[in-house]
Amino acid sequence: MRTGTISSDKLTAVSDLIRLPKQQGTLLVLWPTLWSLFLASSGRPPLKVLVIFVIGTFLMRSAGCVINDIADRNFDPFVERTRSRPIASGRLKVREALFVFAALSLLAFVLVLFLNPFTIVLSFIGIALASVYPFVKRVSHWPQAVLGMAFGWGAVMAWAAINNALGVIPLLIFVANIFWSIAYDTIYALMDKDDDIKIGVKSTALLFGDSVYKALYILYICMAAALSVAGYLKGMGALFFAGVFVSLIAFIRSVNSVKMTPTREMAFRSFTANALLGGLVLVFILLDFYI
Repeated sequence: MRTGTISSDKLTAVSDLIRLPKQQGTLLVLWPTLWSLFLASSGRPPLKVLVIFVIGTFLMRSAGCVINDIADRNFDPFVERTRSRPIASGRLKVREALFVFAALSLLAFVLVLFLNPFTIVLSFIGIALASVYPFVKRVSHWPQAVLGMAFGWGAVMAWAAINNALGVIPLLIFVANIFWSIAYDTIYALMDKDDDIKIGVKSTALLFGDSVYKALYILYICMAAALSVAGYLKGMGALFFAGVFVSLIAFIRSVNSVKMTPTREMAFRSFTANALLGGLVLVFILLDFYI
């Protein structure tokens, strides 16, 4: 009974470590990957490639959560939102978390081996970006930009998996995702603003200061502009551009909600809305191809 209880506790801790009950982050990585995958294949990606990227997205986002918690283990106990995380609370040791990270990364790499050699090479950059991101907040106010690179690299790989080459379109999708990630992760960072000031962690939420909402509007507009140019170069139709516009309006409304009610709860609701609204862009991409 005792052994079984310990095993159950460890499994629960690992589940919390990879944010298994909270998959907003996985969706935020998945959407730009699927935008690129469906645009690259004109709406008809091979089922094998689609499955690889969906599963790979979950694995790499989970691995990113692990390395983030390892890097932040000395900060998390002092932040209200993160003090109960498995490493910070002592439910998992660092070496146990490192084992989970290695296992997830290995599984993701095995999946990539079923893709073309060019995509395999690109995967190493993706792992590097995911590993570097947690440490950027110590030296720069722009960790959200590096997060955008890490979260958007799947879009670059997806394009390469279909075309065995890159070009302007996947790079525009990548840039669009950087703008998007800075926006939604700035909103997320607003929840920790007071704690971050105390412990010396940097973020765009602190950098933008009183101009944070103006910055968010600009970031979302830049995201929409980059996606629109990508769609134009791809030859997309009116439904695609309507989707980008509708999504932009929804993103701006989510910023307005936080501006009107600047609470931790509203910031989290706005962040969560981003995880759903990214799927709206994909819906319009599919509609444009299939209707």
